[in-house]
Amino acid sequence: MSGKTLKLSKATISTERPAFIMGIVNATPDSFFSGSRGGADKALQLIEEGADIIDIGGESTRPGADYVSEQEQIERIVPVLREIRKHSSVPVSIDTRSKSVMEAAYNEGADIVNDVSSLEDSAALGTFAAEKKLPVILMHKRGIPQNMQHDTSYKDVFAEVSNYLSGRIAYATSLGIAQDKIIIDPGIGFGKNLEANAVLISRCGQLCGGAYPVLMALSRKTCIGEMTGEAVEDRLYGTLAADIFAVLNGAFMVRVHDVKPCRNTLDVLKSLME
Repeated sequence: MSGKTLKLSKATISTERPAFIMGIVNATPDSFFSGSRGGADKALQLIEEGADIIDIGGESTRPGADYVSEQEQIERIVPVLREIRKHSSVPVSIDTRSKSVMEAAYNEGADIVNDVSSLEDSAALGTFAAEKKLPVILMHKRGIPQNMQHDTSYKDVFAEVSNYLSGRIAYATSLGIAQDKIIIDPGIGFGKNLEANAVLISRCGQLCGGAYPVLMALSRKTCIGEMTGEAVEDRLYGTLAADIFAVLNGAFMVRVHDVKPCRNTLDVLKSLME
């Protein structure tokens, strides 16, 4: 199992591990796992633990969450990013649906757009990403956080998610985003029940014909709790098992709260697969 590479706007990053590790920093008071909340200190800790990318969000997208104004997101994200850049050149992803938020973050050194709306909420965000040659993460979800768990039934969840993402890829490329700058995310837990999540985890590498790198964000989510019976604070081991399974099934990147344990498991996997 070989390492991975990712083209940013002005550089290319690589890892010898079988997947990139994206460390989560939620500059929010209401993200579902309190251990993810924090600022620059949290980010620098995750960098020291081995994160390849830091993902900063100023708006929680957990089920039931309310959207946050663009200005408040900027006020939460920019100081964290500014402090990170004093100490590290690690690539930074911004979890936002807004062009103005991304532009403010880009001006402070952000590198990647992570949009849970797959550019549906802002065409301007896609145009900006194309102009700046930024990688874009396109995610599948249903509805908005307040109602996304109201309808979790699918006739064929794999086909529906794959077809949706293929459509969003076509839209992104129509805006001028290069195909090699697109990453897809099946949106585990976003309008999906346990059965649907399990199918997507098992077949993640086959989404969109296997032609695009896949981000899997499984860390401590409800589906891990449903599988283990554990509360969010005790879902680390279940998360590690799910992440390894996803990587073995084609995941290109894993988005995690717990970087060091993830790094260790991927290092072991790399050694065993050589």
